[in-house]
Amino acid sequence: MIDYVRDLSPLFTGWKRGEGLAVPSAKVDAALVTHLHRDHTDASALAETLTPGAPVLRPAPGYGDDVDNATTLQAERELVLHRLAVEVVAAWSTHEVGPFRVTAVPAVDGLGDPQLNWVVQAEGQRVFHGGDTMFHGYWWLIARRFSPFDAVFLPANGAVVDAPHLRPPSPLPAAMDPRQAAAAAEILDARYAVPMH
Repeated sequence: MIDYVRDLSPLFTGWKRGEGLAVPSAKVDAALVTHLHRDHTDASALAETLTPGAPVLRPAPGYGDDVDNATTLQAERELVLHRLAVEVVAAWSTHEVGPFRVTAVPAVDGLGDPQLNWVVQAEGQRVFHGGDTMFHGYWWLIARRFSPFDAVFLPANGAVVDAPHLRPPSPLPAAMDPRQAAAAAEILDARYAVPMH
């Protein structure tokens, strides 16, 4: 599973735990994490859903001090608290997870926090999961190494974020808008583009 979350209440007022989210019907053998914002990394949900010792592949910790890492510290603490089998992976690294071949590829968000996107391949099918990425120059490198894709899951809400530790705030989207997501899907030669976030 990728970016599995059941509790968004720390980020969204009025959210009810599990509301509108699917729950796996069985234990899961691995988790991929695009980044450590709480709407993408829910350690409690991972601990309840993963088989014991299942790997949680994730990007490196943030750079700088606690102020610089304000948006990732809660998820970092929770991953340690739940004693998950976390493995920090680098961009372009490939891992065999059961029947899946997963490759971490570069991503960039509007807050400057470490991000990865995921290319997942199995049985002749290839998908891309884009987390909260912005439009960036890695699309062509990813396309040259992996295209075509059967499906790409891309953020498309163009979220503008006002994080208290980033001043002055940016009026620009911190993740792709629909036009940028469509351009990325075209570059990646995707059969299907699935908007998310």
